[in-house]
Amino acid sequence: MNQTTTWDKVDQYITERLIPQDSVLEEVLVNNQQAGLPPFDVSPSQGKFLNLLVQMKGARRILEIGTLGGYSTIWMARALPSDGQIVTLELDPIHAQVAKANLSLAEVDHLVELRVGDALEQLSQMKQEGGEPFDFIFIDADKPNNPNYLKWALQFSQPGTVILGDNVIREGEVINENSEDARVVGVREFYDLLAEEPRISATAIQTVGSKGYDGFVLGIVNS
Repeated sequence: MNQTTTWDKVDQYITERLIPQDSVLEEVLVNNQQAGLPPFDVSPSQGKFLNLLVQMKGARRILEIGTLGGYSTIWMARALPSDGQIVTLELDPIHAQVAKANLSLAEVDHLVELRVGDALEQLSQMKQEGGEPFDFIFIDADKPNNPNYLKWALQFSQPGTVILGDNVIREGEVINENSEDARVVGVREFYDLLAEEPRISATAIQTVGSKGYDGFVLGIVNS
């Protein structure tokens, strides 16, 4: 059995043992596939990880940068209290349309504000609108803009805000200082900002599984 096959089988084992079968979430993934969305959704075990982090934080307000079809949005929304809210940003109007239908299917649409358009423009507009800071911020969009998203995340944070970034290992390419891949360059700059930023304490965890070899950055905004 090769390594990748082992990762897939272990992911399947974890899902079967620890994550109850959920016909709604399964239908969401089918909807995304049928709509031609790229297969960038988090895995079920990663979705449950997000859900548990939100619960452990006791988050009431969540900012998600990168909606895709709403799969991760649903996992996080299910961890919110009845007066909670997720603001989720999606560039592609077709992706947003699929996500809107999925959020309604999962009956969490009343907890979600889905904003469509360029994320940096949306974040700038949100700043002008004001509003409360967020308790939990999930960055999972175009990787070249990760440094910009982190800068904005800090503006929307308060002491104790949790910031989570996905896809920060890139099959190990993150250590390639000569990479010309804009995604790798963006992630490396993301790490550089985290290393230099006194307002946040962070670490990174490597992951393997059905999504390949990648990982998360997890940080908390300092008091």
